[in-house]
Amino acid sequence: MKAKTWILLLSFLVSAGWSIEAMAQKRKADDVLGTYLNEERSGKIEVFKKDGKYFGKIIWLRDPIDRETGKPKLDKLNPDPNMRKNPVLNMLVLKNFVFDGTDEWEDGTIYDPKNGKTYSCYVEFESVTRLKIRGYIGISLLGRTTYWNKVTK
Repeated sequence: MKAKTWILLLSFLVSAGWSIEAMAQKRKADDVLGTYLNEERSGKIEVFKKDGKYFGKIIWLRDPIDRETGKPKLDKLNPDPNMRKNPVLNMLVLKNFVFDGTDEWEDGTIYDPKNGKTYSCYVEFESVTRLKIRGYIGISLLGRTTYWNKVTK
C-alpha cells in the first residue's frame, strides 16, 4: 500500500474509535429509570431516583403468595430477624446507585431475597433495553451477573 492509503486507513480507524467512544458516552443518568423484568421472568423491578441516587423496588411477582402459608411472600431469609416479616412485594432490592457520568451506575448494593444476602453492585446497559447487573463481594471478578429487560408496566 502507498503511504497515502495507510494514512487514510489510520485516520479512519482513529476517527471510528473516537466515534464509538463518543456514542458510549451519550448515556444519560436517568436512562436507567423504568420497569424491568428480571432474568427468571419472576418479578418486575421499578428503578427510580430519589435524592440524586437510584433505587429499585419489586413491583410485581409472578408468584406473590407463599405456597406454605397461603399469605404474601415474606423476606424470610433476611439475616435481620426484624426484617423477616416484611413482604417481598415493594421491597427495595437496588440501593444508592450513582451515575459515573458515562455509562455505568455504581457504588450501590443489590439485595437477593432468594438467599437473604446483599452484594456490592454496578449496573450498565448491554443494549438499549437490557440491563446488565453485576453483584459481587469485594471485587467485581467475584460475583454473578444477571440481565433485566425493560418493559412497560
